[in-house]
Amino acid sequence: MIAPINAPTQAQTALMLDGLAVDFSGFRAVDGVSMAVDHGELRVLLGANGAGKTTLMDLISGRTRSTEGHVYVHGQEVTNQREHKIARAGVGRKFQIPSIFSGLSVRKNLEVAQSARPGVLANLRLRLGADERVRLEEVLETIGLADAGETEAGFLSHGQTQWLELGMLMLQNASVILLDEPTAGMTQGETAKTAEIINRLKGSHTLLVVEHDMAFVRDIAERITVLHLGKVLAEGKVAFIENHPEVKAAYLGKQGIS
Repeated sequence: MIAPINAPTQAQTALMLDGLAVDFSGFRAVDGVSMAVDHGELRVLLGANGAGKTTLMDLISGRTRSTEGHVYVHGQEVTNQREHKIARAGVGRKFQIPSIFSGLSVRKNLEVAQSARPGVLANLRLRLGADERVRLEEVLETIGLADAGETEAGFLSHGQTQWLELGMLMLQNASVILLDEPTAGMTQGETAKTAEIINRLKGSHTLLVVEHDMAFVRDIAERITVLHLGKVLAEGKVAFIENHPEVKAAYLGKQGIS
């Protein structure tokens, strides 16, 4: 576990939590969590139901206000700021239920996400510059939807819809992306493709992923942080976590990650 600090000092740190906690009428759903995630790192959060994973994401993104501790994004403190201000600091969050414009094409959804102008109607009349068009095409390739650019988003499969929303976060310049169970409800093929897409983002984006699918975790994980009863129980690479006796007892069971 990382010792509490007064301020982030490591230049390579994209996301730093310092003693973060929240108390709901005496129940500490998150209890003094400290964690540092480097630029370009993919960190997986594991834990049983009620361990505090989603609440921790809520605290980072501003959806829930903390009662103790601090959140830093690229060295800037964003603790308890409004969600839109934290988003402007570089944090993007993808929930289990995607938020897209189902009546617009895949490409138009990405154009809306790419523009800094407020309002969907204003963005529908937007003309992208050459560099923006190149970037949009790169994102379409990355998320595997290059052949579906003109498809109305409402006709996409579940997996494709998830990939579109991930592409929208990329075009919003989210340098730190929070993914809450990104493979929930996906087919085996969609899950495998999601792993490929997420692995492509390593290095250029910092990712914090909550996931229960252990096979998927093995495909993407660099480091894992395990939460138990709102606290950090263990942290390390997959091999270390799957053989950690306290992790086995609290969450994974005797078989470990399989």
